[in-house]
Order: sequence, then structure tokens, then C-alpha cells
Amino acid sequence: MKKPVSVFIVVLLLTSFTSTFAQENWTLQQCIDYALNNNIQIKQQGLLVDYQKNQLGQAKNNRLPNLNGQLGNNYNYGRSLTYQNTYENTNSTSLSGYLGTDLTLWNGFQLQNTIRQRDLDLKATIQDLQKAKDDLILNIAAMYLEILFAEELTAIDTSQMEVTKQQIERTKKLVNAGSLARGSLLEIEAQLAGEELQQVNDQNRLQLAYLNIYQLLELPISKSFKIVKPEFPNLQTSAINFNSLEIFKNAMQTRPEILASQMRVESARRQLDQVRGARWPKLNFGANYYNNYNNNYTRITSTNPVITEVIPFSDQLKNNKRYGFGFTLSIPVFNQFQVKNGISNAEIQVADYEYRLQNSRNTLQKDIEQAYTNALAALKKYISSEKAVNSSAEAFRYTEEKFNVGMVTPVEYNQIKNNLTSAQSQLLQAKYEYIFRTKILDFYNGIPIKL
Repeated sequence: MKKPVSVFIVVLLLTSFTSTFAQENWTLQQCIDYALNNNIQIKQQGLLVDYQKNQLGQAKNNRLPNLNGQLGNNYNYGRSLTYQNTYENTNSTSLSGYLGTDLTLWNGFQLQNTIRQRDLDLKATIQDLQKAKDDLILNIAAMYLEILFAEELTAIDTSQMEVTKQQIERTKKLVNAGSLARGSLLEIEAQLAGEELQQVNDQNRLQLAYLNIYQLLELPISKSFKIVKPEFPNLQTSAINFNSLEIFKNAMQTRPEILASQMRVESARRQLDQVRGARWPKLNFGANYYNNYNNNYTRITSTNPVITEVIPFSDQLKNNKRYGFGFTLSIPVFNQFQVKNGISNAEIQVADYEYRLQNSRNTLQKDIEQAYTNALAALKKYISSEKAVNSSAEAFRYTEEKFNVGMVTPVEYNQIKNNLTSAQSQLLQAKYEYIFRTKILDFYNGIPIKL
């Protein structure tokens, strides 16, 4: 009876093992490519670009003449106008048709300025889309480095636990030989318990980092991956060879938020030109065609005796057609100061977008200066942490030798070992912080983020 259950458990374990084994390995570029294709905010921003394309297309199409038609079918009862232009009591059915077209020949350059404005709005929206992509890429890079940092932390935990386990074995032998008190073994075992707890915390940090990047990528819960660890250069030789002012100058030419603000200032100016065009006369061309048919329209075919017949449909269309064309010049004289106030509001909008542009420049400069300062501080912290690790490692090696011969107490040994672990963690944190800060500087410099 137990055999089927056992087989089921084995199959379940094999399936789980196969799923884990088949898990994909993703590079940073793969994460970025997937996010750009699936992130909801990027898709929404793409819809805004499509909307602005439609707006531009409509602005261009407004230069074309319109064409509208109308068909009417009327049932008439009682006294009606006859074909002989007299009235009599009769019932009839009439059909009528109309075609008309209108074309703006000149309206103070409002059409042209609207096209220019819509084109600038489209270009600004495209830059907004690029800004959203850049922010997403930067966030993915941050999460990617967080995963690498957490993985190396867990590796340090494992390494330190192995050392502690070896010391536990040595201490057991010394305790059994009567060279050390049993309290020494308990202190080392307590050290191992603390290190195991730290490893659990770091593993939780790693899982949370993966969860964050999965959510950032809009990745389905059924799909997961492991990141690929890249090869990093020697950070001490990767000194920052440019200053914040150079980065700011480059960023002013390439950053999408600046380009979008500049285009919106120009768009507001075209809006102002468009509103000013309302003060000028407007010249339109129009043409129309009209025809109708009535089933009771008759004509006399003989006078002695009087004989009439219903006028055929084709003859009525030939005889009843009416068409014409003309020009209309509209001259604004007084319109309750609507044009004046419209111009004033457009000028206010221009000033507002100019202030927004200046604010974008100031924000960008502050961000670059902050990123540059953080990168320098991270590099100094990394160099100092590396020295601290070397010193702590040498101190631990010396203390471990003394501990193995009973010259150092477990408390002193654990303290020196904890100092080494802390220095290694600080070095690791400084390493990834410096990498991330330099990638931010590359980001502002227009250099694609790569690891």
C-alpha cells in the first residue's frame, strides 16, 4: 500500500529538482530587454506617444478641404408647392441631396503653428518615454547589484561558518584532552549559532532582492531566473577621470528630461503664435451642389386636350441641380477680449514652461553633483575597507594560531573573527556602492549601463 505513495513522492521531488535545474541564467542586458518589453509604465508611456502621433496627423490633415453630404427623404401632405410654382392639395414624396466643401486658405498661420506645436509635443513625449526607460534601467541595475551583494554576503557567511565548524572540532579535542574547559566549546558553538542566524538573514535579503527585480520586470510568478555574475575590473584602478561640470555639460545635450523641457518651451511658443493668429482675418473657400426629386412633379405634354406626365427621375436631376462656390473673408472686430486674454494666458504658459526648464536644469545639476560626490566617497570607502580587511585578516590569522595552542580565549578569538567578518561585509558594501555610483555617472554621461 505504501509503494504508490513513495513513487509519488519520488516523482514530485524529481520534478522539483528538474524545474530548479532548468532555471535560466539572465544577464543584466536580458533583464533590461525583458523589462522594456513588458513593464506596464513603459507601455503606458508608449500609448501617450501614439496619441501625440495622432494629434500631429490630425493637425496636418486640417489643411485639407472637408467634404460633407446630406440626403433627405420627406413625405408631404396637404398644400404643397408644385413644379409649376403653384400650390395645391396633394400628397408627395421628395428626395434631396447636398454636397459641400470648405477649405481654409489663410487664417493667420494658425494651421502651420498648430502643426509645429503638435510636432514638438510628440518629440517631447518621445523623450518622456526615453526618460521612463532610463529610470527603469537604472532601477534594474540597482536591484541586480543588490542581488550580487546579497549573494556574496551569503558566501562570506558560509566561509566563516566553515572556519567556526573547524574550530569546534579542534576545541572538542582539546576539551576531551582536558586542555580546555567545556565553557570554551560552548562559546564557539554559540558563535556558530549566531553565524547561522546571520546567514538566514542574508539569505532572506537575497530572496527579497530577487522578488524586487521580478516585480520590477513584471515577471510572472511561474517564471524565475538566476542572475549571471559579471567580471568586475580592479576598482582601485577605476578612478573617476572626469568632473561633475563635464558630466553636466554632456547631460544637458543628451538627457531626455532636459530635451523634453526644451521642446515644451518651444511648443508653448508655437501655441502663443497660434493664438496671436486669431487677430488676423480668415479667408475660406467654399463650394456646394444641391439636387432634389419629387414623385408628384408633372409637366404638360399636350395642351388640347391637356395631358400631363410625371417628370422622370433623370430629368428632374438634370433640371433641379444647383451648385456654386465662393470666398468668405472673416474679419475679427470685437470678441469680448477673448483673443487678448488668450494671448495673455499663452504668454503665461510660455513663462511657466521656461521656469520648468530651469528647474529641470537645476535638479539635474544637483543630482549629478550628488552622484559625483557619492562616487568619490564610495571609492575612498572601498580603499579604506580593503586596508581594514587586510589588517583584520592578518590579525585573525595570528589569533587563530594562538587559539589553536590555547594562548587565546574563545571570547578573544570570536571578537577578532567578528571583526574580520564585519570588515569583509563593509568592503563588499563599499564595492557595490562604488560600482553603482559610477554607473549613475555613466548614466548621466550618456553611456549605456553595462556590468
